[in-house]
Amino acid sequence: MSKKYILGVYKDDHDILVGAKKIREMGLKITNVWSPFPIHGIDPVIGIPRTRISMCSFLYGATGTTLALLMFWYMMVHDWHIDIGGKPNFALYKNLPAFIPVTFESTVLCAAHGMAITFLLRSKILPGVTASNPDPRTTDDTFIMQIEVKDTDNLEQIKSALKSTGASEVRV
Repeated sequence: MSKKYILGVYKDDHDILVGAKKIREMGLKITNVWSPFPIHGIDPVIGIPRTRISMCSFLYGATGTTLALLMFWYMMVHDWHIDIGGKPNFALYKNLPAFIPVTFESTVLCAAHGMAITFLLRSKILPGVTASNPDPRTTDDTFIMQIEVKDTDNLEQIKSALKSTGASEVRV
């Protein structure tokens, strides 16, 4: 059995936010929302759980910090002892204040690149991938709400509910 979807097309972000609240109150499940920009506050309304991307960012940053400190320990303590400016070179912790700026930059570099790659992979924005949005107008000025229909008996009721929430178009 193929899945059927109803698409409600909105012209304003406030209208789709209010409409999504009303649709959820009716007990319908919103499967997706497309918009040209992020709509603040819509995630809990349509039932999307909090993202775990902040944990990924922390792990990428911790990896950058670890790699930087490991690099400093290897180069300045273990491999090639050079007395620079009278700093003792037999322990990493005694030279740590001199390494903080580069450690910070390495942390930011790994976190930024890791997050960019994670974003591209999770969003499926890769070379050769076609867009999954149902209408190209969502990249400009249109907002679309998608509702999965399990029972075709209440199709007209869902259409009228979308129209009552401010949808300018309703498509099946």
